[in-house]
Amino acid sequence: MNLGSSKTKFQKITLTAYQLIGMLHSDQTVPDMKIARARHESKTKFLQAALQVIRAKGYTATTIDEVCETAGLTKGSFFHHFDSKEELALAAAEYWTEGSGALFAASPYHARTDALERLLAYVDFRKELLTGEVADFTCLAGTMVQEVYHTHPAIREACERSMSGHAETLEPDIAEAMRQYGVTGEWTARSLALYTQAVLQGSFILAKAKGGPEVARECLDHLRRYIEMLFLPKEVAA
Repeated sequence: MNLGSSKTKFQKITLTAYQLIGMLHSDQTVPDMKIARARHESKTKFLQAALQVIRAKGYTATTIDEVCETAGLTKGSFFHHFDSKEELALAAAEYWTEGSGALFAASPYHARTDALERLLAYVDFRKELLTGEVADFTCLAGTMVQEVYHTHPAIREACERSMSGHAETLEPDIAEAMRQYGVTGEWTARSLALYTQAVLQGSFILAKAKGGPEVARECLDHLRRYIEMLFLPKEVAA
């Protein structure tokens, strides 16, 4: 896949790990369930297409025509669900947050009894997700916010909620690990949680620049070592 070409075609929707959990919903409030299901499935196709195309090309370069082509649906169907590309982006950000949140909530690192081990296992799990093309493992929120933070405040806010909300899921484990290991200092559970996301987003940028996941894997290895060092006994760290 040549991500640099303006003629890149997205002929099918590829579901990566981020889209496999918690993505399909049913509407039990609409009497005609066949119509409701068809409408919902078409909207879902547009959202999945948006995730694929925007992560590969960016928000600005993505066109409604391309999203329709990728979804295999008409422009009329698109405007039945969304008034504009910005509205699609806002819905896609929410869809991304929902699906990725379900993925991480169900991930095996939560089963570790030791809080520090859970945090390190989280980093290992993020490394495991670095598979496929760059667009398959990078973050929709991070991709969009780099482009539109100044020009589209509503999208910026949606991306911020997504990234900060995910960071918040790490705070309880970090706080518990700090208590268990007697770690004190000027940093907080929240600051470390946000730092993990800074490393992840930075690693995605480097992966885009270098055209592959290896550099991102190296960044996560460094993140893991850094976290281990933070929780070393003071006499060892000294």
